[in-house]
Amino acid sequence: MPLQPVSRRSVPDEVFDQVLGEVVSGALGAGEALPSERRLAEVLGVSRPAVREALQRMAQTRLVEVRHGGATTVRDFRRYAGLDLLPSLLVRGGSIDVPVVRSVVEARLLIGPSVAALAAQRRNDQHVSQLTATVTAYAATSDPVERQRHTLAYWDLVVDAADSITFRLMFNSLSAAYEPALPVLASVIGAGESAGAYRVLTAALEEGDPDTTRAAAERVLRPSTDALLTALNTLDTSWENP
Repeated sequence: MPLQPVSRRSVPDEVFDQVLGEVVSGALGAGEALPSERRLAEVLGVSRPAVREALQRMAQTRLVEVRHGGATTVRDFRRYAGLDLLPSLLVRGGSIDVPVVRSVVEARLLIGPSVAALAAQRRNDQHVSQLTATVTAYAATSDPVERQRHTLAYWDLVVDAADSITFRLMFNSLSAAYEPALPVLASVIGAGESAGAYRVLTAALEEGDPDTTRAAAERVLRPSTDALLTALNTLDTSWENP
């Protein structure tokens, strides 16, 4: 197991990230036992409490199974982990994981229109007023990252209007995964978006027609999704053929 000493002692996040990398890469396979807390502390150069805290966090995200008095074993994260793992998967070792970004972008297109359709049925005047103000703020700036922060705020309001705890938790996880990549992706996303498309979507939400709203939401999201997927495919190709 090619773990490296942690540069700063007693940092459970760093321990978590290193072990997570081993699990996600397959270097630590499902069913495999982790070294003891003592051995991990020695290899990583941290205290045993730091290792224990990192392992507890991994157990909470269903990455490992901790048996009291027994071995800590790796679980198949694709079978057991939840959306709360996404932010940790998106950026590992200081680099963005392209397949994870792609999956977030695809989920954004598939889920967004459904959330908007539900919001059209449940929105109130305050939601519409806030959405309108957010679009105005979006249109008032030309900074790509700032624009994306406004779009996140817009969709946060749409999720509020949908009044669905399931969509809310999904949005929280997806946006937590997506936001760290904004400085890298903002210019590409912005090339496919427009304030006009968001105004049309807001008008559809105000009318309360789910089908029209679903179509308007897809028109908002489809161009930026296509632009992002094209850019990600280019990244994949450049990494495969340096």
